Amino acid sequence: MTDPAVVAGLLDGTAINDCWNVIGVRGDGSCAELTQYVHCRNCPVYSAGAAMVLDASAPVDYLADRTVHFAAAPRVREGETRSVVIFRVASEWLALPTSVVVEVANLLPIHSLPHRPDGVVLGLASVRGELLVCVSLSRIIGAAPASFTSDARGTYRRLLVIRREAIRVVCPVDEVYGIHHFDPRELEELPTTVAQAAVTYSTGLLPWQKRSVGTLDADLLFYTLKRSLG
Repeated sequence: MTDPAVVAGLLDGTAINDCWNVIGVRGDGSCAELTQYVHCRNCPVYSAGAAMVLDASAPVDYLADRTVHFAAAPRVREGETRSVVIFRVASEWLALPTSVVVEVANLLPIHSLPHRPDGVVLGLASVRGELLVCVSLSRIIGAAPASFTSDARGTYRRLLVIRREAIRVVCPVDEVYGIHHFDPRELEELPTTVAQAAVTYSTGLLPWQKRSVGTLDADLLFYTLKRSLG
């Protein structure tokens, strides 16, 4: 329905019978014509008012007002934020899209597989009674060993269950923070000092709690996993 303020502005003082805002569906609903037309948009009075709005001349400041409006920086809506799961592998704080993280499980024994020494595949781990292939994110991204000790709040190693289409694996991680929402404009470019492997698998750095979190490229990660599992 036409906004009364818009009608007044566009018609520049021209009288219009906007009864839909008074006794119609946007008013108190007392119009007797609603029995026949059900909704104001089906009424000829509403159609006539719409035609007047379309035929009216724009106010003198209309173009300037619209120019200011569209030149302003867009506001980020809630739906435009991204959701990631933040975790630590060795010395690296990393993040994966929440959509690919199925579960965070307690660290369980990993059973090694023959003929796969020191590779990406670490072995098999049982999660809720299901055997899943266990892979090393540390070896994929080339994370350096941690050079610090856990803080007073304590840290606990976990298994991160990740999935995309037919690929479902678990990854040992040293610490899991949880889900974090951020504005994509917060991402910073990767410095040239970052290791080449980390650069390859990261899309940017996310400032978080006085740390820099590498946001992993899920497409590239699962492509690598598919090749490693083949």
